[in-house]
Amino acid sequence: MRKILSKSSAPRGHWVGDGFPVRSLFSHMSGDNDNTPFLMLDYGGPHDFAPAKKPRGVDVHPHKGFETVTIVYEGEVEHGDSTGKGGVIRKGDVQWMTAGSGILHKEFHSRDFTAKGGRFEMVQLWVNLPRKHKSAKPGYQGITDAQIPVIDLPGGAGQLRVIAGAHGGKKGPTRTFTPMDVWDLRLNAGKPVTLTPVEGHNVIVVVLSGDVVVNGETRLSGPSSARLSRKGGDILLEAGSEAKVLILAGQPIDEPVAAYGPFVMNSDAEIRKAMSDFQSGRFGRM
Repeated sequence: MRKILSKSSAPRGHWVGDGFPVRSLFSHMSGDNDNTPFLMLDYGGPHDFAPAKKPRGVDVHPHKGFETVTIVYEGEVEHGDSTGKGGVIRKGDVQWMTAGSGILHKEFHSRDFTAKGGRFEMVQLWVNLPRKHKSAKPGYQGITDAQIPVIDLPGGAGQLRVIAGAHGGKKGPTRTFTPMDVWDLRLNAGKPVTLTPVEGHNVIVVVLSGDVVVNGETRLSGPSSARLSRKGGDILLEAGSEAKVLILAGQPIDEPVAAYGPFVMNSDAEIRKAMSDFQSGRFGRM
């Protein structure tokens, strides 16, 4: 089985805008690239919002050089961007946005959710792009819950949704620039399951809720995460209670990472160019 290299628990939360109470489970802003190709994962909620008249969220802001992945568990998020794409991301849906050469976008609670209020829970994952794709055309993949294959895990261990990559002969609907698997699991207590990510890929086990023992030795209580070795074959998961888990496995992008806020490039000079492009209006208009 794969060796567990590190584990971490979520720090105190902070607000992104007025609509997203988040805790960062890992982040490239710490100065390392150990989780490549994954940069950052923010867990938003669970949080109960009262009904309101004005949608809460984050107004227009830029991104460049990577992709954002939004998975909604409860509530609704409404997105719009400078490519003209957008829509409402509902429970079980996923938004996979390619910032590439530069994009402007905004994220708010949907109008319906704002009016009704309720439980809100989501994840936003940042995925790096390799140098050759950092100037890719910006794009948007709106993926509904119904489009995501669901697999019953053996022995009554739970279910696995294939958001990206493949598992059990089923392929996820997401188009990715580098090979990766993003699996969304619901695990039942006391039912072990063995998973086999691609050899050579970085693997991160993220426990959002519940508690899970990884490889019979390390207990993760949500929200927390563990990074595993690139080689070593299988991983063994056993939940001590019903658990919500993400498995992130991807081909490493072993290139320099230069980051400044919403820009992720390969050098400080490229960061300065990104800032100039944004200030000059080259990311489009909204």
